[in-house]
Amino acid sequence: MRYDLPVCLVALLVYSLPSSAVDPDNKSSGLRKQLASVWSKRSAPAAKRSNLNMNPNGSTFLWLPQDEFSGKTFFDDFNFYSDADPTHGHVNYVNSTTAFARNLVYTQPDGTVIMKGDNTSWLPMGTFRDSVRISSKAQYNTGLFILDLNRAPWGCGVWPAFWTLGNGQWPDLGEIDIIEGVHDNQHNQVAFHTASGCNLTPTANFSGTVVQTDGKNNTNCDGNINNNAGCGITEWSRASYGPFFDSRGGGVFAMKWDENGIAVWSFYRAAIPQDIIDGSPTPDTWGIPSAALDPSGCNPLKFFVNHSIIFDITFCGDWAGNSYATSGVQELVKPGLWTPLIFLQVLVNASWSINSLKVYRKQLLNGRISSAEALVSLSHSDVLQWIYLMICFAGMTWFL
Repeated sequence: MRYDLPVCLVALLVYSLPSSAVDPDNKSSGLRKQLASVWSKRSAPAAKRSNLNMNPNGSTFLWLPQDEFSGKTFFDDFNFYSDADPTHGHVNYVNSTTAFARNLVYTQPDGTVIMKGDNTSWLPMGTFRDSVRISSKAQYNTGLFILDLNRAPWGCGVWPAFWTLGNGQWPDLGEIDIIEGVHDNQHNQVAFHTASGCNLTPTANFSGTVVQTDGKNNTNCDGNINNNAGCGITEWSRASYGPFFDSRGGGVFAMKWDENGIAVWSFYRAAIPQDIIDGSPTPDTWGIPSAALDPSGCNPLKFFVNHSIIFDITFCGDWAGNSYATSGVQELVKPGLWTPLIFLQVLVNASWSINSLKVYRKQLLNGRISSAEALVSLSHSDVLQWIYLMICFAGMTWFL
């Protein structure tokens, strides 16, 4: 029995050597090859966990698929809104039967989803134009929303939006405007509308510019004041809206909403992160968001509740109509949007072209990052090494 101790110590020593020292000429015995193989596995770095995200407290989590809206079934999960436009646009929102019959919504053979305003009818001056507004049947309380699109509507007098809205009295349960703009603007505007008590933190980490009112940052998100403006952030990139975004083949917009706040990113086609393409999004690796609502100024779980996803296209209205005179496009048309010139230069661009909308849910993992890394890196070979060590220690105790 006493001879076992030296053997054990030698085995442990050999086990602990790098493979080049154990088998430099690749001519060792089967046992030594096995030891070298074990060492190689032990010393290899842990596989990259590209979809692992971290909370501020160090705990880790994943964004896992929850819902997908795409292809021929896209409209199955949406309701069509057909009431008057609350933003007072020159628009007639139609129901699903009319929308499909008039070809305002359809899916192309390749699965691309199209939504548009009527661009074929000649209307008398002052007649409202048919368009669409749809709202998801599902409601959400947090999530990661990723929209892949080829085109977002734009043009003189055109006011589109991709947004989420609380199911209740506006703005008590919040509104998050992810894509919004008017005319042929080149910069997307992200906005938040809430009940009283929510404020934008201008020093938070985002790359956009806070929207101003009378030359001052408008950080009060209360939708009941300042002409319902809420608080907003204009993206810095001119590839985030309008003709330049479309000319780049569109891209991706992502909105992350959890207990850590709300953040929005936009990527034109060539800059879409690989993890989004792979279906395992990792916002931690996307860099600074274009816009962010920090929880220090606004509780994202209190002021945003039971949200549906909405797409719409309206014309003129409170924003596009009021900004028409200073937009630089007023020479193109007369008010009303009914001239042939508009058909050729504007309404052809007033359409959504969507590849997919994916919603991910947050799945918390146990432990903090240090603990998780330790557990993950504790390989089979590490366990064997500890077994060898315990055996040798027991043998040494007996020997002495």
